[in-house]
Amino acid sequence: MLDTKLLREDFNNIKTALLKRGFDIDQKKFESIDATRKSIQVEVENLQSERNSISAEFGQKKKSGESTDDLKIKVDEVNLSLGNKEEDLNKVLKELNDFLMDIPNIPDESVPIGKDETENVVIKKYGEITATNKLDHLEITSDIDTELATKLAGARFSVLRGDVAKLQRALITFMLDNAIKNGYQEYYVPFMANVDSLTGTGQLPKFEDDLFKSSDKLFLIPTAEVPLTNLFRDEFLDEKDLPIKVTSHTPCFRSEAGSYGKDTRGLIRQHQFEKIELVQITNPSNSMQCLDNLLSNACEILDLLELPYQVIELCSGDLGFSSCKTYDIEVWMPSQDKYREISSCSNFSDFQARRANIKFKSNGKNQFAHTINGSGLAVGRCLIALIENNFDGKDSIKIPNCLQEYFGSSSLKVRSN
Repeated sequence: MLDTKLLREDFNNIKTALLKRGFDIDQKKFESIDATRKSIQVEVENLQSERNSISAEFGQKKKSGESTDDLKIKVDEVNLSLGNKEEDLNKVLKELNDFLMDIPNIPDESVPIGKDETENVVIKKYGEITATNKLDHLEITSDIDTELATKLAGARFSVLRGDVAKLQRALITFMLDNAIKNGYQEYYVPFMANVDSLTGTGQLPKFEDDLFKSSDKLFLIPTAEVPLTNLFRDEFLDEKDLPIKVTSHTPCFRSEAGSYGKDTRGLIRQHQFEKIELVQITNPSNSMQCLDNLLSNACEILDLLELPYQVIELCSGDLGFSSCKTYDIEVWMPSQDKYREISSCSNFSDFQARRANIKFKSNGKNQFAHTINGSGLAVGRCLIALIENNFDGKDSIKIPNCLQEYFGSSSLKVRSN
């Protein structure tokens, strides 16, 4: 959520910044709502002042033994008017809040300007592409079974069996251990979240169609970013504890509304997938350094797995709703002959902290924290990359050195279709 004070004082610059990401804020609507709010607020304050004056006079007359009947009538009249105006004020404040909830974050000045993903900027490429295999993960092994999953739950789910399931478990444990080594505290969190939590991180109200909703106002989490960030909702943090670094492994659930027909084969785009999430709650003064730190933590996983990847910086038109700056990590997928996203690492500035009310005190002044998060990594896509990049073309998948103690072997024998 944007700072209303900033909108009032610097609207034109905010409008210009938001246009870089393709969002045209309605100035007339904002000014109309805000003017109404200000007018009603003045009336409320005047009525409160009048009530206080009458109450003081009431006390004096009662003390001196004078009649207070006329003041009782005045107080009742003022209280009735005040109640009506406070109700009006609450309505306009809700209207203002709804308006603000629909506005995306302001892109950082360092973000390259562009209209969509075609104008994202490749920052670096890592690792040498050596795989000659062109088979995809479903062609390599029969232990990823989407047909059986369709029987159980429908399209866009998968069943993993045997050593492939074991390899996924090894990846999860390896990623968590690496996050802990880098200073993140592990959490086990609910896989469902309430409206307040999803509003805090920005999924609600705008992106409800992308979520799976239960019957009692709970939603399956689309990412552990939601519960991990909301651990600190409505909390007042100690500045000396920043940055706070937390991690969790969870399944993630997304309806993928609007994506039907895209990446429907295999594990690329699923309704349910596993992910390790990295979250940092930071001081605004060093949040960009914390973003760089989180990005390096996520990249380290691919370095250790010896998988080729690239890092791209998203242009203004491709930024997520809550983000002010984002780097995507894309791993090489031989079967597709291209890099595919495996992590998105973002700085949300104080956008989420304002929505979730996450504050700290610095130099005697209350401030909103900054929030950073990213995947470390998406497990299913990492599994695909391992299988496709390390397949020997016959019947074996090489297990990287860093994973061998977790998997228990230097290779995985595949069961072909």
